[in-house]
Amino acid sequence: MALNIPGLVVMAVFYVVILGTGIWASMRSRRVEKKCTGDGMEITLLAGRKINLLVGIFTLTATWVGGGFILGIAEATYNPTLGAVWALMPVPYVLTFFLGGFFFAKPMRENKYMTMMDPFQKKYGNVLSSALIFPALVADVLWVARTLVSLGGTMRVILDLPYIYSIIISSVVAIVYTLLGGLYSVAYTDVIQLILIFVSLWVCVPFLLTNPHSVDISLTAYNQTFQAPWVGTVELNEAGKWFDDFMLLALGGLAYQAFYQRILSSSSYTQAQVTCFASAAFCLVLGIPSVLVGAVAASTDWNSTTYGLPTPYQRDEAGSILPIALQFLTPTYVSVIGIGAVAAAVMSSMDSALLSSASLFSSNIYKNIIRKQASDYEMQWVIRISVVVVGLAGTGLTFLDSSVLVFWLVGVDMSYTIMFPQLVCVLFFKVSNGYGVCVGYVLGFVMRVLSGEPLIGLPPAIRFPGCRLDKEGKLTQFFPFRTTIMLMSLVSIVFFSWLASIIFSKGLLSDKWDVFDIKRKETQTARASDVKLSDTSEDGSAAKQQLNTTSC
Repeated sequence: MALNIPGLVVMAVFYVVILGTGIWASMRSRRVEKKCTGDGMEITLLAGRKINLLVGIFTLTATWVGGGFILGIAEATYNPTLGAVWALMPVPYVLTFFLGGFFFAKPMRENKYMTMMDPFQKKYGNVLSSALIFPALVADVLWVARTLVSLGGTMRVILDLPYIYSIIISSVVAIVYTLLGGLYSVAYTDVIQLILIFVSLWVCVPFLLTNPHSVDISLTAYNQTFQAPWVGTVELNEAGKWFDDFMLLALGGLAYQAFYQRILSSSSYTQAQVTCFASAAFCLVLGIPSVLVGAVAASTDWNSTTYGLPTPYQRDEAGSILPIALQFLTPTYVSVIGIGAVAAAVMSSMDSALLSSASLFSSNIYKNIIRKQASDYEMQWVIRISVVVVGLAGTGLTFLDSSVLVFWLVGVDMSYTIMFPQLVCVLFFKVSNGYGVCVGYVLGFVMRVLSGEPLIGLPPAIRFPGCRLDKEGKLTQFFPFRTTIMLMSLVSIVFFSWLASIIFSKGLLSDKWDVFDIKRKETQTARASDVKLSDTSEDGSAAKQQLNTTSC
């Protein structure tokens, strides 16, 4: 296959448009910064908490609808050992946004936090919070890697562009426009990218459904034709794993800084809620084309195409089924349009991950721990350097493994089993303290490692009920072990926090052994609550105080 020159031209135009949008947004950011009085970091990381509602919906949706989303759904639907019932992403994401809007948006937005880790530093101090920031940063780096992997595989199939070139070019473009304008650049480029994703995918669908090499997908949905039915099944002995995957995707996303970056950039709590609910609907709609691509691929006689036999699944190329289907089942110009959708999805997620990790490092580590007196000018450079370092780290990981699902699951896994229970406790359980946090953190990490992970070749040391070989011959936990670990971590945080509080408040141990100083902190919290109640009763208008800390 020769290099696809028309396709390269189209991709070049796409990158120029995205970069141009990023530059325009950065200029807008500078104009806003000149008019504003307040924290320059807040303008860069949260767009001064003045993000437009429509732009907020677009950027939150585009963050979740990434390369892993589009390719992962198509892969699961096509895979004869899985099927559409295992292509879970759109539905759990609806739950993510609704839970986020109903429960998590209010405490985060009304407390004017800068990042997801602020409540941890406020309650537990800098030392413990630094340990908790680590898995969040790792998850973001893995997010960068998995988005780039999805694009590299797509470009290699459709454009015949070497893997390394497509990875590097996309990485550089995303890093550059994220550097230029912070959240403004990310948000406004997300608008362009989401429109391109929607249009490109739906343009490709009619050509795929009417190609001469595939039979009607309604006939293969529940009948064995060229392979197992594409709808798939969830056997009773697989229900635990299905439930675990569902909860992993639904709740794991609530422990990502990128989610709260959009929440905190909203002008009000109400706007943050509307943003979440609207994004849920968009995710559902954008998941349909990928399901159809996987269904068509499962209904195709590959021997009649130029791809030939063995099938993509037999060649271990199920992860690239979307670009393969576009390349061999649609006209060339349609496949080029399709790659535009994948490229847009990748860029929209990568820039979010870059800014997310830069926010955590610059605000919670550098500003709050390393140099508390750092100026706005200095912090701007710290943010830029953080973006470059995370981008380079994520890009480097793509050369170690080319599997989208490996990076996807390992990253979300850490968020779900380690960070989610910690976040729930710091926001909703006043009893939580440093002792419970330490126990929950260590317990969650150790249990997750001992449970194994077939995707990275880690055998399970602990075999939960139902642990056995899967259809591909890999030793797999079919028990909802991740959810079990998450709940164990959650319960241990609350229990050991309560136990430590009792021990020190009752004087069962001397205060000199209270290394986390929880007795003093509990006294201060009680006094602060009394003062707050007093202020509220004296002046009800205090509740109407504006949420934003930056005045523009």
